[in-house]
Parts: sequence; C-alpha cells; structure tokens
Amino acid sequence: MNQQQIAEILAKPYAQELLNGREPARLAYDGLDGDPRVIPIGFWTEGEQIVMATVPKAAKVAALRKNPKVAITIDTGAFPPKALLIRGTATVELVPGVTEGYLTAGHKVMTDEQYPEWAAGVQALYDEMAVITITPTWAKLLDFETTIPKAVEDLIKEKSAS
Repeated sequence: MNQQQIAEILAKPYAQELLNGREPARLAYDGLDGDPRVIPIGFWTEGEQIVMATVPKAAKVAALRKNPKVAITIDTGAFPPKALLIRGTATVELVPGVTEGYLTAGHKVMTDEQYPEWAAGVQALYDEMAVITITPTWAKLLDFETTIPKAVEDLIKEKSAS
C-alpha cells in the first residue's frame, strides 16, 4: 500500500472521527520475550502519523526499539462498529518535559474541570517522556456501511451467487 492510499483512508470522515475521538488506540507489538502484547494507549496525530508518549523506562519502549513493527486499532463499541486498522513502523525519541500532544490527548478523555489538575500533576511527574511515532505502512477502515471485512464480503458474494 502506498502513502497516497493510506492518506486517502485516513482522510475519510469515519477515520477522522476515530482519530480525533475519545477512544484510545490499541497498540500491538512484540515484547522483548517475543510474546505479543496489546495495550490501550492515548494518542494524537501529526499529519498521517499516530503519536503517543509514555514513561522512558516502560517495557514497550525497549521492545519497540528492538522490533519497531506495530499494529493499531482504534474502534467504537457502538453498532454498527467502526474500526480503523493500521500497521506501521514505530520510532522512539526521548524529549524533555511533557509534550503538548500528550496534554491534548489526555484532554480528549476528561472534562474541562478535570483537566487543569491532571495537567499540573503530569507536568510535575515527568522530567522527560518517550515519544512513540507510528508511520503507517497499511491502513483499512471498516465502517460496515461502505466497507466490511474481505471475508464477509466474499461470503456475501458466495451466497448471492448460489
């Protein structure tokens, strides 16, 4: 899949809804022991990249430095389901203090009243953060209105033909 195709998928209204919504990303990666991991994590976007931040000593930081291949899903629990599926490559960079993106991502899931106290606590806690930037190499939007999983599409075609 080329970058233009990825950009077109990420620009679709439902994809934008998911990328800017309250739901966390679910980040899948291989741990240092070789076993798979999936974690919910807050995120923000920078262009077509998905960005998240964490404690520099988090296990995922070391694992992503060893094997940067990841998968992400951002989805809703509503019906019909909406799911944005992304595969990509992660880079990790240490930055001083707390990034503005981390604060923005946190603000998505709390009220305006809760935010100042949370932000002050985060800024007091972190001297530095590990920023994880995911560059997509593949993307798919499943909205169950215009797109469905290929296996379901194939089954529908099979049943229609018989």
